[in-house]
Amino acid sequence: MPTQWQVPFGRGTCAFELPSKITVHSASPAPSQPLEDPVAAANAALAALHGTPPLRELARGKRRVVIAVTDATRACPDALLVPPMLAAIAEAGVPDSAVTILVAVGTHRASTGAEKREKLGAAIVDRYRVVDHDAASTDLVTVPGGPDGRPFRLNKEAVEADLLLATGIVEPHQYAGFSGGGKTVSIGCADEAIIAWTHGPAMLDDPHTRLANVATNPFQQAVRRVARAVGLRFVANAVLDADNRPTAIAYGDPEQVHDHLTTIAGAAMTVDVPHQYDFAIAGVGYPKDENLYQASRAASYLQFAPTAVVRDGGTIIIPARCPEGAGHGAGEQRFAATMRHPGGLAAIIADARANGIQPGAQRAYVMAQVLNRVNVVIVGAERPAEIEAAGFGTAATVEEAVARVQRTNGRTLDALVVTHALTTLPIVQPSADAG
Repeated sequence: MPTQWQVPFGRGTCAFELPSKITVHSASPAPSQPLEDPVAAANAALAALHGTPPLRELARGKRRVVIAVTDATRACPDALLVPPMLAAIAEAGVPDSAVTILVAVGTHRASTGAEKREKLGAAIVDRYRVVDHDAASTDLVTVPGGPDGRPFRLNKEAVEADLLLATGIVEPHQYAGFSGGGKTVSIGCADEAIIAWTHGPAMLDDPHTRLANVATNPFQQAVRRVARAVGLRFVANAVLDADNRPTAIAYGDPEQVHDHLTTIAGAAMTVDVPHQYDFAIAGVGYPKDENLYQASRAASYLQFAPTAVVRDGGTIIIPARCPEGAGHGAGEQRFAATMRHPGGLAAIIADARANGIQPGAQRAYVMAQVLNRVNVVIVGAERPAEIEAAGFGTAATVEEAVARVQRTNGRTLDALVVTHALTTLPIVQPSADAG
């Protein structure tokens, strides 16, 4: 009999059946225990800091306080993490008018009013000044002391703050190893040139720029050096479970918080799988499946694992609504335009290595390498023509996509269902045939 499965899809789920003749495994981390009382846990974490004095002491006498927060493409629970910081800042005698909340959008589009209210809560948006970073602005400030002696240009308000703080979510990240720590400021509040450099071919081709690697990762080293140079003093980071519920929260020094939570996240999210597979079905869900730029991470995470999860010639199926198509931001539009390169995948890779890339186009560089080896099919996209124009396959249902895989393979297939592909680290066992 067919086997029944479901993965996230938008704010709901996508249910599907797989034929009984297909051997199916699943990759799901062991369930993590969500915090019973997240608000109490956040307050307790603020009282048990990692490597800093109490926030009210750091804030005392400050006239310009900036909190850089994540944008709408991140599931970071800013509405949980930010209020305790604001309370401590108020206890220090800093008036509300001296506090700015800066949405670190990088080269993504500006956040809408509704997104700000959902991310931060109406009470914060109504009470404090909330603005978006603009990576293309001419009103940025050079910060010396970046990696390789390279000056970084960052958001003026962040650089000139008397006290700079940030939020973040600690989860697997293809370039940084794990997101969180100083990345919200170092990348999310940077200019286009620096984002292009940190996301360029030289960085991405480095074998140490990999998922789950922090200690020897040059991208992570750049993030940390810039965060120190700009004076990021304090962060609030969280680890989430598969349903985006907080399982761990930490406040304090950016690097100590990050190191603490990457240990927790790595242990919780790593899953051993016995071998490579003919195809995989990778769940994404909201907010990452709002556009192709973000949803395509499911494929690159699987293929840029220590051993590619899907064999060469195989298929990765990603149920994703993609109501924004490729995406509306400048970076997303560059990604879409680069994917339409008249020379095809090989030209995307060659041009990037010869001439560099603009922010956003790095996703095309990564996906060109993925698509050189496997097919990627987006299921249930609301704008399939735009998805297909970027070189991806589309299907109305998972069953349709799987039937297509079956028709092109004359043998018994095996499949892996990764329910939450962006927060799962499938590790193919060393004894497996690497294909």
